[in-house]
Parts: sequence; C-alpha cells; structure tokens
Amino acid sequence: MSAMSDTLPGHRPTAAALVADACRRIERATTPPRLATLAAEAGMTPRQFQRLFKTVTGMTPHAYAQARRGERLRNALQQPGVDVLDAAFAAGFNTASRFYAQAEGLLGMAPARFRKGGAGERIRFALGQCSLGALLVAGTDRGLCAIWLGDDPEALLRELQERFPRVCLVGADAEFERWVAQVVGMVEAPGIECALPLDIRGTVFQQRVWQALRAIPPGQTMHYAQLAAAIGRPSAVRAVAAACAANPLAVAIPCHRVVRSDGALAGYRWGVARKAELLAREAAGH
Repeated sequence: MSAMSDTLPGHRPTAAALVADACRRIERATTPPRLATLAAEAGMTPRQFQRLFKTVTGMTPHAYAQARRGERLRNALQQPGVDVLDAAFAAGFNTASRFYAQAEGLLGMAPARFRKGGAGERIRFALGQCSLGALLVAGTDRGLCAIWLGDDPEALLRELQERFPRVCLVGADAEFERWVAQVVGMVEAPGIECALPLDIRGTVFQQRVWQALRAIPPGQTMHYAQLAAAIGRPSAVRAVAAACAANPLAVAIPCHRVVRSDGALAGYRWGVARKAELLAREAAGH
C-alpha cells in the first residue's frame, strides 16, 4: 500500500496519514521494512522521514518495529503448548541466535521465565502516604513499573499482587527509597520532568499513547481527540482513552493532562479530584 492510499486524488497526505500508513506497513511485515523504503514511499529522505515519524509517534521506525515484534512475541509465548523457538519464528525472527540476542530486551526477562508467567522475577515496592493519599511505587531492575495513587495502601498492595501473581515482591532497599522520594517530589510538583528509569509494559498502541502523553508540556492539556490525531489515529478516540486509563505510571506518564473536549476532567484512573489537584499544581508553577 502506498503512502497515498488514504488520501483523495490531488490531495497531499498529512504528516499523521503518512506515519499511520508506515505504521500499518510495519505491522503487516514479518521482516521490518528498511527506513529507506518507508521514506521513499512517503516521498522523503530517510532523515526527513525518521524525524517526522519520531515527532508523531515518539519513537523511531526501528523502535516501533521492535515494539511490534515484542508484542507478537509476547502473544505467541502466551499460547498454550507453544515452544519458545516456535514463538520466536512466529514473531518474525529468522534465526535462534538473533532471537536470543534480542529476546530479553523485548520481554524484560528471559524467554523461558516469561513463558512461565514471570515466575522468579523480582519487583521491589514501597507503600507510603503523600499529599494525594496512599502511594505505591514498584519497580524491576529495569525501572519503575507502577506508580499508583489511592485511599487505602493495603488495597494498592493487593492490586499489585493480583497484577504480578508469580513474581517475587520484596521491600524497598536504600536505592529504591531514593526513587520513591523522587516520585513523591513529582507528585508535589508534577511539572518536574521524570528522570527515573521506567519499565513500561504495554501494547504498541498503548506505548504510542503514553509516549505522546509525555510530550504534553506541564501546565497544558490536550483533548482525547487531539491525542488520537497526534499519534496518527484520529478515529481511535475511545482506544486512546482506554490507553490513558490503563496507564500504570501516574505522574511519570502524565495522563492527567488529557481532558474532554468540553474541558471536563472525567476519566482519571486515580480519581477526578486528584486529577484536578495535579493540574492546579502545574498551573501554579507556570
């Protein structure tokens, strides 16, 4: 399919349409298409197209292809009775050596461990209180995987146990306590840019939405429809809203900056009152 497939004759495709077409091309391909090929189809140089693609999606075409391959691999490994190498070939890996060289980076753990549901993975966590109520912070060796707000710390811990039923949950050490202190600082001043490592786990679509959320400047908001258009999926407003609701990293991925077209603050996983307070704190700091 060419880059002009979604446009009327005589009309130049928008940047979002060009990138959306490239994303579909990548998603259909077993072997990721070369940057030069994608650029030529868009009528651009490779450098121009890579810059455009990253502006719209928050990642390079190569990173998007890797994320899509990782998603296919996770889905294949979760099928009953599927061998690890069979899953690798189904995800588009041509050789076992290439698969094992990349698998841990794509899955966040060894393939065999992922196949067993993450059994043996270690997640550090801490429970505490902040000005917005109860706070749970959890992280793997790769980075933070959960920042949750609520009213009851024990309920937050139960949710963590339900989400990661086969991992080893351990208390925070000194290094992790420093991470937690930085998270508390981000809650108190949500305009502060997150400098902590993040272990972001989600589908390719969710990761595109979450990356776009991180590009919204502090003190500003965006409508769900605007966010959908920003990732090149203007008709996917409901899916964008669902991705915002699934965000596991409050403040670090600022889904509180997305509002309805009428400015209403509905749709925040941790409560509308907390969303309003975070936006008020950002407005006061700008």
